[in-house]
Amino acid sequence: MNHATFRGPILRIRSHHVIGTFMILCAILWLVPIYYLVINAFKPLRDVVMRTAQFPTSFYLDNFAAVWKNMNYPQLLFNSFFVTVGSVALTVLFCSMAGYKLARMSGKSANLFLLYFLLAMVIPFQAIMVPLVKLMSDLKLSNSLFGLIVLYLAIEAPIAIYLYYGAAKAIPTSLEESARIDGASQLRTFFSVIFPLLRPMTGTVIILTSLWIWNDFLIPLILLSDPAKKTLPLGTTAMFFGTYMNKWNLGITAILMASLPMIILFFVMQKHIVKGITAGSVKG
Repeated sequence: MNHATFRGPILRIRSHHVIGTFMILCAILWLVPIYYLVINAFKPLRDVVMRTAQFPTSFYLDNFAAVWKNMNYPQLLFNSFFVTVGSVALTVLFCSMAGYKLARMSGKSANLFLLYFLLAMVIPFQAIMVPLVKLMSDLKLSNSLFGLIVLYLAIEAPIAIYLYYGAAKAIPTSLEESARIDGASQLRTFFSVIFPLLRPMTGTVIILTSLWIWNDFLIPLILLSDPAKKTLPLGTTAMFFGTYMNKWNLGITAILMASLPMIILFFVMQKHIVKGITAGSVKG
């Protein structure tokens, strides 16, 4: 038998092993910062500085109590939760309808709208930061959690609409026609027929939007000045990190506590990521 017959499967097996090894190394590389974060959250400041990589001999829980008390963690958690949930809810509501409508449009107008959203995605935020802050001030929306929600909705809309556009393109129009024959209005058709079919993409939008908004530091920094309205990233930096003071043990603990809600959200909804990306592939 020809040796070439066996060479193909052997090469495929070797390539799979190489790819698997590379992925394991990448996973280890990504887990190293998480390891340092978790173990140092349970150490006093001296051990964090002197024995950073060493696993703690005993779990030092005073860091969590100090963060909860000194940082006003419940208020900061509420602010971040309010802004994130409000922004994500409005993004899902309006962008799903806009993406669906755009997917059902035809002609040059649909292409122009799609191009408009694509162009909005490639403009860096730093290029529009100053006029945007001025606009928010003129609209009396600066230093406001509601204004922060409106701004996040505007920034996240282009990518969310594009994702929903791709998912809605894959839904056959016969489902809508059947609903209209039964007497359903366009709004009821969307929420009863179309929106449930967009669930995988909705999960993807929720995860991507929540992760970015929850961890964002720049926009709250330039928009919020009231300490009572700060979010978790702002509160952590202001309280434990500065020019003349770095409380590494408390700062690390605060970062871990701030990350837990998003870690839980990711594990709950991670199955929707692959489904959403697959559903979002646009067919020409």
